[in-house]
Amino acid sequence: MARESSRPGITDVAKLAGVSLSTVSRAMNGNPTVDPALAERVQAAAAELGYTANPVARSLVLGRTQTVAVVIPDLENPTFQAILRGLSRAATADGYHVLVADSREDLGEEHALARATRLRTDGVILCAPRMPEEELATLLPALSPAVVINRGPQPSAPVVGADYGSGMREIVDHLTSLGHRRLVYLAGATRSVTHRARQDAIAAAASRTPGLEVEEISAGVDFDSGTAVADQVLASGATAVIAYNDLVAMGLLSALTVRRVEVPGQLSITGFDDIPFAAYTSPPLTTAAVPAVEIGAAAWAAMHAQLTGGDPTPTLTLTPTLVVRGSTAALHEG
Repeated sequence: MARESSRPGITDVAKLAGVSLSTVSRAMNGNPTVDPALAERVQAAAAELGYTANPVARSLVLGRTQTVAVVIPDLENPTFQAILRGLSRAATADGYHVLVADSREDLGEEHALARATRLRTDGVILCAPRMPEEELATLLPALSPAVVINRGPQPSAPVVGADYGSGMREIVDHLTSLGHRRLVYLAGATRSVTHRARQDAIAAAASRTPGLEVEEISAGVDFDSGTAVADQVLASGATAVIAYNDLVAMGLLSALTVRRVEVPGQLSITGFDDIPFAAYTSPPLTTAAVPAVEIGAAAWAAMHAQLTGGDPTPTLTLTPTLVVRGSTAALHEG
């Protein structure tokens, strides 16, 4: 027995409207070359039949997927989550979907994911890519359209990011204004451009501030990294610590609490990023607030401009803001 179709197809619309299949396709896709009277007839026929275009079939016709990929180095990082939130909300508002791929800080995986996801999407956004500059410059033309987040200017893709050097300068200036001259910097993602921006800002501060000493300790990017270096921090004799990010600072705070070290009485601590939990640590964390949601939205705007024939700004840099809370205080001598 023949099975009756429960869903009208494009052939049914063409028959009812009295036009060709190609005319229905062009009219349903909003092609401006279709005569307005014909387009209206097609839309009326589609409405009468209850026909809606199959999104997969539509993507095949248009050669577009209405999807972009975002490759990030660590999906557990709250800052990257905030960037994704800003990006995906903006993309959804424009009728696009976002495919997320986590490279897990693996350089080989990062490159492979970028190429693989581009085959399935209309463009790729690389968030804080870890690959070397030459490799990135070679890869980007193959991904076009592409957008890069938190890297230096690129000749073949717009770049959106935060001025991490500016944020670090504010943190160092804040600590030195409180009288601290022996600092520790807990280094994180050492392959990242943002780490180098932090280092450069610290070096510049040391050169202009008499008596300032900054010791660098290799840590990491997560809570456990801060916990693991607590004894090294205490052995350094530093009076203040600059953590790579808020997670590392929180890990250190936790370890110091166990050791009964008073913060900020004995040691001032700062983070970086201002993730949602930073205001609720004990004591609340002084940090540099990175406008992560805005970065994500700006990255999408740069991608959308390319997808729609626009001209995106080559480089857009947003500035972090110092947020002073209870984890820092004036140096107590003695």
